Amino acid sequence: MTAAGGTDAAGGTDAAGGRADSSPRTKLTSRAAVLAVVICAIALSLAYPVREYIAERRQIDQLQALNTQLAGQLTRLRAERRAYTSPIYIEQQARDQLHMCFPSQKCYIVIFPGHAQGKSASADAGTPWYSALWQSVREADRSGGR
Repeated sequence: MTAAGGTDAAGGTDAAGGRADSSPRTKLTSRAAVLAVVICAIALSLAYPVREYIAERRQIDQLQALNTQLAGQLTRLRAERRAYTSPIYIEQQARDQLHMCFPSQKCYIVIFPGHAQGKSASADAGTPWYSALWQSVREADRSGGR
């Protein structure tokens, strides 16, 4: 039908129809534009809930790690509570930390000469606290007057 002014197979018209094939058709139609707008709207409407979901999952993971840590601490504290109900453990702690012993026993404390704690404790044991305080005031007065 191209001879009588109809359209050819390429979609254009011949010279008699009035339209030439030299101008290309636009590739973006109104349907494609509407589809692009709808896809953008869907993506924008899903962005906030997805971000909130990720934040909630992160918080859940942190709380589960904290829960695991607290469960371990609870197990340790329960074992410690069981130990403190045992009279044998209490006696051992009293001997080790408080240097206590039964009246029928003789307790010895070994002081090693290399430790500085033993030297200062033995030197301060003979003088009362108020005379040590007064002595430090006298020394400060002597050094400040020079």
